[in-house]
Amino acid sequence: MKHIVVLSGAGISAESGLKTFRDADGLWEGQDVLEVATPEAFAKNPELVLEFYNQRRRQLLEVEPNHAHEHLAELEKYFKVSIITQNVDDLHERGGSSRVIHLHGELLKARSSYNEQDIFEHCEDIKLGDLCKAGHQIRPHIVWFGEAVPMMDQAINICQTADILIIIGTSMQVYPAASLMHYAPQDIPIYYIDPKPNNMKNNGVYIISKTATEGMKDILTILNNS
Repeated sequence: MKHIVVLSGAGISAESGLKTFRDADGLWEGQDVLEVATPEAFAKNPELVLEFYNQRRRQLLEVEPNHAHEHLAELEKYFKVSIITQNVDDLHERGGSSRVIHLHGELLKARSSYNEQDIFEHCEDIKLGDLCKAGHQIRPHIVWFGEAVPMMDQAINICQTADILIIIGTSMQVYPAASLMHYAPQDIPIYYIDPKPNNMKNNGVYIISKTATEGMKDILTILNNS
């Protein structure tokens, strides 16, 4: 069974109503990302950071997977599919995909601010004073700017075994995630779905200039006919 590796980003979640990470002005939901997405920001103003992610979590619980998520899950009928996502939402899983790696963490999990291995499911607001079992403040299970990406090695290993690569909803501009496509074997088919694919100047990449949902319809047709 051929192995499809999918690299996904905020564009696929946007069609479900979740805002992309940064708007054109560099702000995320009106906040400077450096004020809400760094360890320094959490140390400086933990209440602001916690409330920012509380709002993101509440929003996530109000939206549903879209057809692009469901089309990706449909591929599992015919292929082994591994999804490596920069998204912190659970829409791939709710859409039916069974193998999902979250490079940047998961919004519906929390972890101890003292022990980064102490990770657990958490769908409620996190407030200052909410403690882990060891008595330390808990924080969102999010990889902030300046922190290591613990799933990166696993993601590289997965990319190295790809027979087909699909890139969807990401400009491939954020590192280290942007480097992953270069670990895929040479000469495999690469499909890039983006309504404005200005950043992809790579010979051999099949560009589909459509939204995630419309682009995935094309992918299903192409793969069914291959």
